[in-house]
Amino acid sequence: MLYTAGVMGDNTSNTQPGGLVRVAQAALLSPPFSTLSYLLPEGFGADFWQPGLRLAVPLGRGVRAAVLLEVAEMDVAAQEFSFKEVTWPLEQLGQSGPLLTPEYLDYARQFALRQAQPVGRVLSNMIPAGLRDTALRLRFFSPTVPQDMELRKMGNLAPAEREQLAGLWRSGQGKVLHALKSADEEYYVLKKSPPWPVMPSASRQIQVLEFLEAHRQVSRRRITRELGAEISSALKTLLSRGLIELKQQEEQTAEVGASRAEWLEKHGDILRSQPPFALNAEQETALNDFVELAQAKQPATRLLYGITGSGKTAVYLELAARVLQSGRKVLLLAPEVALALKLRNNARQRFPSLPVHLFHGYQTTVQRENMFRALSRCDEPALVVGTRSAMFLQLQDIGLIILDEEHDSSFKQDERLNYQAKELAWFLARRDGALLLLGSATPDLKTFYAVRQGHIKMHRLAERVGGGALPEVTLALMPRTAGGASVLTPEGEEALTACVAAGDQAVILLNRRGYSPSMYCLACGTVARCPHCEIAFTYHKGREKLVCHYCGYSVPFPYPCPTCKALHYLPMGEGTEKLEERLNTLLPTGTRVLRLDRDSTSRSGAMEEILDSFGRGEAEVLVGTQMLSKGHHFPRVSLAIVADGDMGLSMPDYNAAERTFQLVLQASGRAGRGEKPGKVIIQTRDPGHYCWEYILKNDYEGFYQRELELRRRRNYPPFTRLALIRISYPLGWPEGPNLLNTLAEKLQAAGASLGVAVLGPAPAPHPIRERQYRFQCLLKGDDWQRIRGVYNAAAAAVPSGSKLGISLDIDPAATS
Repeated sequence: MLYTAGVMGDNTSNTQPGGLVRVAQAALLSPPFSTLSYLLPEGFGADFWQPGLRLAVPLGRGVRAAVLLEVAEMDVAAQEFSFKEVTWPLEQLGQSGPLLTPEYLDYARQFALRQAQPVGRVLSNMIPAGLRDTALRLRFFSPTVPQDMELRKMGNLAPAEREQLAGLWRSGQGKVLHALKSADEEYYVLKKSPPWPVMPSASRQIQVLEFLEAHRQVSRRRITRELGAEISSALKTLLSRGLIELKQQEEQTAEVGASRAEWLEKHGDILRSQPPFALNAEQETALNDFVELAQAKQPATRLLYGITGSGKTAVYLELAARVLQSGRKVLLLAPEVALALKLRNNARQRFPSLPVHLFHGYQTTVQRENMFRALSRCDEPALVVGTRSAMFLQLQDIGLIILDEEHDSSFKQDERLNYQAKELAWFLARRDGALLLLGSATPDLKTFYAVRQGHIKMHRLAERVGGGALPEVTLALMPRTAGGASVLTPEGEEALTACVAAGDQAVILLNRRGYSPSMYCLACGTVARCPHCEIAFTYHKGREKLVCHYCGYSVPFPYPCPTCKALHYLPMGEGTEKLEERLNTLLPTGTRVLRLDRDSTSRSGAMEEILDSFGRGEAEVLVGTQMLSKGHHFPRVSLAIVADGDMGLSMPDYNAAERTFQLVLQASGRAGRGEKPGKVIIQTRDPGHYCWEYILKNDYEGFYQRELELRRRRNYPPFTRLALIRISYPLGWPEGPNLLNTLAEKLQAAGASLGVAVLGPAPAPHPIRERQYRFQCLLKGDDWQRIRGVYNAAAAAVPSGSKLGISLDIDPAATS
């Protein structure tokens, strides 16, 4: 819906003459994300206002960033309200126009339609934060005007002054000045992981350390803005003690700006060089087919289904070389940062002198903005490695998009703005005539179903590179004991001890971080819970904190029991931190154990250090969450232990068995990649579950047939289309229950009218989060448009300004 920025009787807005005027339709990049109408200032010329131009516009008492979507003519004299004027453009026009291209705007529009979201909200999530900033000054290079002017004051200038400045801007005698640029380019990072040698009373220092641990690296500007200027003393103390470091933003290293011919002349030899190892017959067959498809410049999708260790990465890189030789761009995506770093290193080994551009969410704001700008107008070939957010880079002429581990749920974004990276990749492949290559040892069941239905063609790699065999897999029964017992079974401990004694390495998967997942009060028998979510706190011993893994709220430990005020707790269950501690006492003195999880990698560069150290053989055991389960190649690993194989099977999701199968089989694939045979031990309390039968035989296709039949009977994807409507309102809000009932009636009526099954609304599996009641409604239908119609009918019933939140998740990765 189109709104106007003016209101009836708003005498503070510029008065407008009668007749038709040119009006900008601008999408706000911050809440409420509306598309608003603004008058265009005089003096810039009609051809200056092009779609994609970033603008500063007035809203309320402030100035917001927006993107110009289109310019329309409007008879303002016929309107019952007056219009406000665009404050100022946020960029100079380049030779090719605004930074954001028409193709990029169309990408955002299609995305917005798919997700039933305002285009402003979509653009806000697509472009880097620095491109949405209005904390700016303007610099004009003319002796007749002040050198610098504050952006927010531009709207207060007299029309003649604005027109004069517009002329200077149009002629290139003005630019956007980031007044706090140095504060953006300098950033703080942790130098030491917890526990920190800081007194409990030094609350400001602890606040800084925890903030940096949560955000990895933070600009000087942001930490001051979010923690307050008074934090400066704590920063100085921590700097002097070497616990944190202030670093200068690395220079942009993207080698861009050359023509295609110049780039190929410089890098052609390395692209044509032979790989480090020869491809086998299966790899060659797949590669030849993929090259032919890529050279056709027609959209196509293929699945590369290869067992763990079968050399999928080698195929990716050889295919990338051919596409780069043709002068086009390549996107190589991984579901997690650890895998993206591994793929980046693989690419550097294959192409030692070739620029490899890395893009992921853990980079600083300035790094991401620099990369976005550098690649936006880049005509030359480029190899970009990244995570799902790299789908939002403004790339032209993409020839190849690869999604490694395509089955992984991390390709689905479930926070802020829901989206599936595979769908975005498919859109870009159709737009640019590119090959979309999906790779996995355990493909998404829906992807494999599309293969069997003839919609996608597949190549299979059935042999490990070098002729190695898949590891032997056995089950070990976990006893039903109290929480104090070790998570490792006797079989697991015995195999681990033997592995270390033989001089080999082992990996242990425990997909639960922290020390203990719950803390039991010995005095009154209650479990310590987050007051905002009513979820059990996880104990993090290294930080001496109880942490909610849902909202992030934490309290110091020891923690008085809210029920009886006692301080005596029994840690129940075991996380990676506790397992690491146990292994240090179980294994011989001198054995080194590393831990790879979100906590141990919170310090910038820690992830690379841990993986590199284990890869060099400097530690015998690597304990971790799902970060370590896929993609990594450690030839000395002869043992893999899945410490709690049942963990995902109990989730209330239709795809719980599939996700467990994928995670466990991927983790198993870390063993036996070198000369020695591998062994895998899966610890379970439910050895009769059908999932294990197929894992023991490494039988993906058998599992696929079994799971497919179960879904057919229960009418779950791929036999229907599924969406979740998520609803929330604050605790204690008196209007919430009645509005929820009204919404339920609208949903049921819309579902009946449009032929969509509506299940719910019902309390979410975690019904309280961040002091919000949470409900969800499951929609099943044969048509996405009808499903969106049900959501739109419900959303229209929510009063403007209501505290009730409602959102649509198309094809959710999880229904919990």
